[in-house]
Formats: sequence, structure tokens, C-alpha cells
Amino acid sequence: MTVFDKIAELEEVSSYSKHDRIVQGVINTIDEKILLPGDTLPSVNTMIRTLRFSRETIIRGYRELISRGIVASRNRLGYFVANGSTRQLLRVALLMYNLDSFEEQFYRNFRKTLGEDINLQVFFHHGNIEIFETILQRTRRQFGMYVIAPIPHPRSKELLNAIPRNRLLMVDRYEPIDGVFNHITQEFERSSYGVFEQLVNEIRAFDEFVFYHSPDSLDPKEIVTSFHKFIKKYKINGRLLREFVPGTVEKGKVYFTLDNFAMWEILKECKLKKFKPGRDVGILSHNDEPAKEFVGITTYSADFALMGTMAAKTILTNEPIQAIIPTTLARRNTL
Repeated sequence: MTVFDKIAELEEVSSYSKHDRIVQGVINTIDEKILLPGDTLPSVNTMIRTLRFSRETIIRGYRELISRGIVASRNRLGYFVANGSTRQLLRVALLMYNLDSFEEQFYRNFRKTLGEDINLQVFFHHGNIEIFETILQRTRRQFGMYVIAPIPHPRSKELLNAIPRNRLLMVDRYEPIDGVFNHITQEFERSSYGVFEQLVNEIRAFDEFVFYHSPDSLDPKEIVTSFHKFIKKYKINGRLLREFVPGTVEKGKVYFTLDNFAMWEILKECKLKKFKPGRDVGILSHNDEPAKEFVGITTYSADFALMGTMAAKTILTNEPIQAIIPTTLARRNTL
């Protein structure tokens, strides 16, 4: 088995360019101990003759391996393996929505588990597809791994399909793309319905179940499906409203929102009107975080700390993974 064999094996990966096949083929050769530190790599001319790739493609591939500290070159002596630990020098790009407190839990555990030897750069797309595309274009082929919280958008699939599958780890939201790929994500429809069922007695103690959800937002639409299914099956008096309007909080209602700003506004209005949450008004929130726990807000959420730890371990071990993080209900004072 030679480096040419390992490069040839990657021809079947449709998402790989010739450049990607050179880089990953050399890495796979080193990982499998076919080439050891100090061993010489084929010359550019030999690579051209054997692979029939262009000189520019071969040189760009070697340059990326050099920039990652895996390969070194010496004048007139050619290219050789500089480091047998290809993962140790890995550069990782993390694309997140923003740094809300629950996403910060992901980041802190991700960074801690990765360790200091991994070069990590963090980018924020804020749910904007133009920013998302710009980040991916500017960082193309600069990182050995892309950990991405994708945007539910018609253009996301095309943008994500351009990333070699062995360099992609999808986290948080799941977006379907071509082929088999690694992901550690949430599930919204079944989990939300399950939480509503667990809380059915508490919800029935109130006159109405009000869910704030704007169809223009990035909030998971699967939760809307679960809400309608739940109130229909259990004959719950429920309403879906686009947004919270100040001054509308009433006794006998359960308010459910994914918007933290609306949640805090509801709590402020309860205090102003002297409504006791959990008795006069019910409140349910999505995505748990320390502030909600401190105040005593009932939430349901995926474990973002666990997601961050699992994502880092996947990168360090280079093991395939397709996992859904369980959703947990935290029963507290507001419902």
C-alpha cells in the first residue's frame, strides 16, 4: 500500500476535489503508519506522472500539508513527513449562531475537551445566510475540520455539500445534505410533543396554552407541529401568536416562548401585576441555562454541555458519529 493507493481510494468520495484527495490521502497514509516521520514523499513530478493531476494542484496540496505542520520541505531534498500526529496539529473552524448562554455551555466544554494543542477559530453567522456563505468561502480549505451549526435555509444544503465529509461535523440543528456525514444534533418535533405530554396535567390547570412563534423566525417549525398535535389530541384550549405584546399577560394562561427577551418581559409584567408564576400564570421556556435555573423557570432543552464534549471527542478520536442529544424537561416553579 502506497500514498498513491490511499489517494486513489478517495476517488469514490464525490465531494472531494483533487486537492482534497491529495491532502487527505497523505494524512491517511501517515495515520495508518504507511509513512513515518522522516519518510520522503513522492516528488511533484512523480505525483504528476502517476496521478495525472496538474502541477498547481499537487503544489497546493503539499503547501496545505506544510501549513498544518504535517509535511516539511527542504531545498533539493523534496518533501518529507514532519509529524506523525496529524490530529494534534489540526485546525478547527467552529461556526455558531451567536454566544447565548446555552451556546456558551457548548463552547466551554468543546474548548476544554479539545485541549490546547488544537488550533480553534470561532465564527458567528447570526442566522444570516449571507454571512454563513461568506465565512465558508473565506475559510475554504484552510481548516482540517469544520464544526457547523447550520441555518435552516434552502441554500444551506449546497453550501454544506461543498465541504468534504471527513472534514464536517454538524452540531445543534440538523439539516439534510448528501451522503453520510457526522452530526451531533437536537430533535424538535417528537421531543417537544413528549414534553407537552409530560406537562399535560399542569397545562390543563390553566384556561389557555399560548405559544409565541413568528413564522419569519429561525425557531424550529417542528415545535409548531407538535403544539397543534398536542392541543388537538388532549383538547387543550390553545393559541399560536406571532409575538408577545406588552400589557397582554393575563391570569389563567400558560405562556410558552423560545424567545428569551419575551420570556423576561412576561416575568416583568407578572411582577408588575402581582401575578405569581406557577399559580396565576404558567411559563414554559426552551433551552435551559443557569439564569433560568436560578429564577426557577420550567424549561426543556438538549444538553449543550454534553453536545460540546461529544463534538470535541469526535474530532480527537476521528470516529464516525450520528447522534441525537436527548431532550430533558426541568420542572421548576413556573409550571
